[in-house]
Amino acid sequence: MSALNPVFTIGSQIEETLLVHGRATRRNARDKAIELLEAVQVPDAAKRVRDYPHQLSGGLRQRALIALSLSCNPQVLIADEPTTALDVTIQAQILELLHDLQQRLGLALLLITHDLGVVAQMADRVAVMYAGRIVEEGAVADLFAAPKHPYTRGLLGSIPGGAPGTPLMAIPGTVPAPGALPPGCCFTPRCPSRFDPCPTAHPGITDFGAGRMVKCYLHGPAVEPEVGRPGSPPAFAASADRA
Repeated sequence: MSALNPVFTIGSQIEETLLVHGRATRRNARDKAIELLEAVQVPDAAKRVRDYPHQLSGGLRQRALIALSLSCNPQVLIADEPTTALDVTIQAQILELLHDLQQRLGLALLLITHDLGVVAQMADRVAVMYAGRIVEEGAVADLFAAPKHPYTRGLLGSIPGGAPGTPLMAIPGTVPAPGALPPGCCFTPRCPSRFDPCPTAHPGITDFGAGRMVKCYLHGPAVEPEVGRPGSPPAFAASADRA
């Protein structure tokens, strides 16, 4: 929601995108902006198109951003934490909107989220990331039923939902800074199952077939060639592709 410029109206920001990418002329840009807001179920879109971001609720700002994202008719829609800072009711509405747009427009949807409930509800396939590396990947049902990487187990174990009084699993330590990643598997300092050669070499890919893979010495001896370490460490990434 912070991607919206606070000094321009919602409509002007959508219109600018349409004009820059040749999707509209100055004569019909406003009408197309209203159509996009109506497509994402913004009420009274002809009036809201003149509003500034601060005049909209969190849910309406999120809908305006989705309209902006759809302005160039994308084949893939990337939603980075689409439900952050929204209450439960508005979260459900935004997820339902994304699912509806995905079905209606034939979009592939890539979600980036820390919310495992969103992953379970929306995604067909999921990739778990730690310190900028994919450590496990597979169909959502398979991964949730039988997580193979210790980090994935920790994530799923931290979700409330067991019997009353059941303690939640805690992952000790913190995510390393992107510029100071440890040698070997980056999860080693926090891993309850670590052993040699975890601290010294990156594990390679163990492929279980059907798109199910994990990078962990618990499941294979392969060593991954060192090709440099990526930066920014999102904790969880999931993709939904029903198109």
